[in-house]
Amino acid sequence: MPNLALTPKENLSSFRRIAIGTWRTTYDPTVYGTLALRGDRVIAYLDEFRKRTGKRVTLSHFMAKAVAMTLAEMPDANAILRWNRIYLRKDIGVFFQVAMEDETTGEIDLSGATIFDAHTKSLLEIVEEFETKVGAVRKREDKNLEGSRNLFKRIPFFLLNTMLDLIGWLSFTLNLDLRWAGIPKDPFGSVMITNIGSLGLEEAYVPLVPYSRVPLLIALGQVKDEPVVEDGQIVPAKIVRAFATFDHRVLDGMHAAKMSKTLKRIFADPEKELGPLPPAQQ
Repeated sequence: MPNLALTPKENLSSFRRIAIGTWRTTYDPTVYGTLALRGDRVIAYLDEFRKRTGKRVTLSHFMAKAVAMTLAEMPDANAILRWNRIYLRKDIGVFFQVAMEDETTGEIDLSGATIFDAHTKSLLEIVEEFETKVGAVRKREDKNLEGSRNLFKRIPFFLLNTMLDLIGWLSFTLNLDLRWAGIPKDPFGSVMITNIGSLGLEEAYVPLVPYSRVPLLIALGQVKDEPVVEDGQIVPAKIVRAFATFDHRVLDGMHAAKMSKTLKRIFADPEKELGPLPPAQQ
């Protein structure tokens, strides 16, 4: 059984071939971009969602759905580079970082949870799945992730680079399912999202993670009240900034432009795009 369900992308443009041949590693082709999103309707939508369901829905849950919808509409962006060829993913996975405390050292550790095919799920389903997965991660009940964490604790420091490169090569280049060795199946998905706003940060660009082979990372900044021009008048608005980092060998400005339009459309009318709010609890 393969690690990922993939199909090769055919008919690459000349630029895409040149881009693949130009850069040798994901350390070089990094592109950064910022997208300012009007968040008034989304914040109101999430507030009402909490009141009706009692669930702790956050902007991160909303972005899981919105980004998955965006990748579904732009399948060329749901891709991975292997053997110097672009392969399109059949599944859409959205990875979120999860902060946790190391029970041995007390140090803050980072792990993650991945929601697959969020574009086909309701926001309520995403919230409940996310709660279950994050709860398992923080309680150290996710056997695959715990196996991976324990594996890396045993690797000598001087071998870390080599082992990460090897695991990435086996998992993604050779596309092998390594769960038998304690490596989770497709652990990072199609895109990584981190909510830096929850930490009180307004702006940050996160680095590409070479061994994950994820070509797109998004950091969500803190929601801010800012003046905007609306119908010729200056009015207050809630602005959410998404700080994107992407691999130019896989994605380019055309992808970014189309994806930004989709995200703006979803943020402009969340009830239309995500569906009506659930009924209030009795």
